[in-house]
Amino acid sequence: MGNFSVLHRFDCFDGARPYPRLVRDGVGNPYGTTESGGAYPCYFGTLFKVGMTGGFSVLHSFTGGADGGSPQAGLTQDAAGNLYGAVPYDGASGFGARSSS
Repeated sequence: MGNFSVLHRFDCFDGARPYPRLVRDGVGNPYGTTESGGAYPCYFGTLFKVGMTGGFSVLHSFTGGADGGSPQAGLTQDAAGNLYGAVPYDGASGFGARSSS
């Protein structure tokens, strides 16, 4: 069995309640979403990247506006490396949104 180590501890500002499905880019960096937390007062969720050397970055903080809010599923990735996901709340019509990065 391998060793276990914590790569990042989430807080309100960089995300809370991460979803379990991560996707990896071509060099192995994991990407994921959190249901809550983020810059818009720690509420609508984030899209994040964990670097293979231990770095962590928030790529997007959902606003609860046209970009939606509270992602509750993992991401998928196309052959070109673009990330896609969906959020069940908010969006332009108030019924969710889909997005890409």
